Amino acid sequence: MDPLLEAALSEAPPEKLEREAVPDDYMAAHINESDVGMFHGVEDKDVRKSIHVGMVPMPELAPDEVLIAVMASSINYNTVWSATFEPLPTFNFLKRQGKLGGFTARHDQPYQVIGSDAAGVVVRSGTGVTRWRTGDHVVVSCIQTDDHEPATHADSIVSEGQRAWGYETNFGGLAHYAVAKASQLLAKPAHLTWEEAGSNMLTATTSYRMLISDKGARIKLGDIVLIWGATGGLGAFAVQLVRSAGGIPVGVVSSPSKEGVARALGCDVVINREEIGLTGSTTPEETLAQGKRLGKIIRRETGGDPHVAFDYVGQATFGISAFVVRRGGAIVTCGSSTGFQHLYDNRYLWMNSKRIIGCHAANLQEQSECNRLFGLGLLSPALSDVYPLAEVGEAARLVQQNRHMGKVGVLCAAPGEGMGVTDPGLREELGVTQLIPRQSS
Repeated sequence: MDPLLEAALSEAPPEKLEREAVPDDYMAAHINESDVGMFHGVEDKDVRKSIHVGMVPMPELAPDEVLIAVMASSINYNTVWSATFEPLPTFNFLKRQGKLGGFTARHDQPYQVIGSDAAGVVVRSGTGVTRWRTGDHVVVSCIQTDDHEPATHADSIVSEGQRAWGYETNFGGLAHYAVAKASQLLAKPAHLTWEEAGSNMLTATTSYRMLISDKGARIKLGDIVLIWGATGGLGAFAVQLVRSAGGIPVGVVSSPSKEGVARALGCDVVINREEIGLTGSTTPEETLAQGKRLGKIIRRETGGDPHVAFDYVGQATFGISAFVVRRGGAIVTCGSSTGFQHLYDNRYLWMNSKRIIGCHAANLQEQSECNRLFGLGLLSPALSDVYPLAEVGEAARLVQQNRHMGKVGVLCAAPGEGMGVTDPGLREELGVTQLIPRQSS
């Protein structure tokens, strides 16, 4: 470990951090452009074969950027996409950035440092950064934006210049250091550990936009919300948000072992996929039959049909979602882990005035509001396991095979769990609990 990283880990004062030299290279989880074709014709695209952990060159900072000593990060599904080079190689994004010139050209490299979450310490700032200082403890938003684009100032998520950090950009969070724009930073909740804080931002804030924001479903007190994959990285936060907002979370899970976890997260009703016969690919007729079975259970348990369906599963569930939400209800979606092509019966959508709302991550204001909920103890981390950076391939494989619950954390510079709490009194007062049992225990 280099002296700057050691100083950051020991919570050295800003003047000491400034005295230590920035290293020429650093340890990072990365993929290589030379591996792009390695999975052609291969059925099992094992991400452990494509994710490498080793030294990469340290990039120069742009005036609006910060260098962060990353203490912890986490695995998101876009890490799996990066490492399988699907639905398309992310090097295509980096090449397009390179054509823009200037500091943006740095992103076009034959390697990509991956990872879209991070919690750590600011160790350097570009000359144009005024809001953040060396030594600040921060979490990193997963979205980079172009603040020169007019649309960014209305809603950065619909601007052309927004990119998923560590997926559509280089120098992501699964590393000892990360480069981020200053506009990506938020203050780390002082009562959370590094691994807890480093696992929240992408999925929690996406769930926030989908459910709470006026850009999403904007749920209200008493709303019944169907949550597919209620113990997944997105679902675990969706359940908590619905519960905190006074709604009625109805969670669908894929195994008996996840039922208890869904209840611990706050689900009023938990339904196993097998109860509705959802065990594989279906015909349109079977989809309607599954929807009728699901609707019957939800009405029996809650007294009504869902106001909202929270659906990131996609192909396997979307047709049911479109059928089962009530008249005037909404399906809110941010992804398609089972496939991007959705088949649904449009009659049940148009004739009942239902809506489909697409959401992608969250803008900085939404992320700030969501981060505040963690600070207030109204949202809790949902870690199921934590891996060291050296074993990041195993962590990503767990997510690739859907063998995880909640979030899988990765310790980057932090040598162990439990570090980074700067307000232990608040932690004790809030009573931070482990909502999801550790899979390694």
